[in-house]
Amino acid sequence: MSLAMVAITDAGARLARQIAARTGDCVFYLPERLWEGDGGHYFEMPLAELLPELFRRHRELLCILPAGVVVRLLAPHLRGNSLDPAVVVMDEAGNFAVSLLAGRLGGANELARKMAGITGGRAVITTAPGVDGQTSWDQAARQTALVVEPPANLRDLNDKLARGEKIALVDRRGRIAHHFIETPGVERAETFSAALNSGAAGMVFVTHRLVPNLDRLPNLLLLRPRDLVLGIGCEPGVSAGEFERAVAWELERAFLALASVACIASAADRVEEPGLRDFARRFDLPVEGHETPALAAGEGDCEGAAILSSRGGRLLVAKKKHGRIVLAIALKNDSNGE
Repeated sequence: MSLAMVAITDAGARLARQIAARTGDCVFYLPERLWEGDGGHYFEMPLAELLPELFRRHRELLCILPAGVVVRLLAPHLRGNSLDPAVVVMDEAGNFAVSLLAGRLGGANELARKMAGITGGRAVITTAPGVDGQTSWDQAARQTALVVEPPANLRDLNDKLARGEKIALVDRRGRIAHHFIETPGVERAETFSAALNSGAAGMVFVTHRLVPNLDRLPNLLLLRPRDLVLGIGCEPGVSAGEFERAVAWELERAFLALASVACIASAADRVEEPGLRDFARRFDLPVEGHETPALAAGEGDCEGAAILSSRGGRLLVAKKKHGRIVLAIALKNDSNGE
């Protein structure tokens, strides 16, 4: 479950239980002294230990606690908006849901609105754009399950959006363009080349294609669809580093972005290989295993696994061998490319 709630008082516990009953897909943590047979998690450890642990384990965190307490306990554990989970603070009466950490990129603004909608309270959003109802680039990305790259360029592109500066948007599949039809300054471009030559102050590309020299383009934001599947086969004992080098080599050769990889697919007897699991954890990628008879869909385990996990998608990279590793790359069937 992505959302965890924590409270320490009687009133806070009542509110947490009410929210849990309305949302369903969440878990709440309360002190042992407030135990009820309601499926909640009850703790005896100090809050100073529990809260950082929940911060590490969950993607969304609702704290029915004083904001100052949350700030002091989480401050040593902050890594940045692109890495931290969404944190919202709410008072015991549910009157205010304050977007505290990772407001735009992490989704705390949306979580605050959702929680306020449940309690009948008010969402407190201090980031911009968004305060005037305008959709920001990261909000559009989250609604369409796109990955923002690089996060460092997001603020500048959002600022340009808020000021109405000219921004060239390349979105061939129309994933987010509908959000910006009437937004001043945003103009559609059919190709990357057209956008680069448009004289726009900023550019936003929705693509799984690799863009070289990204560090030299501070006015460019990439929104990555998660539409690629890595089919991987290996001998026993391959290290995570070997997997990383092989994957990076093939992605670069095919001009494909690692951020667009949705999952790893392999034969069922290989998915528990320690090196493969370590590589998957390093890049937060799920691993899907397929039984041998089903792999007849491709010429080899890696191709067949990629096709199965892409739900019958087409191969972009046919089977390649890298030492003790073979891999293939497929495009998910619900995607038509960039």
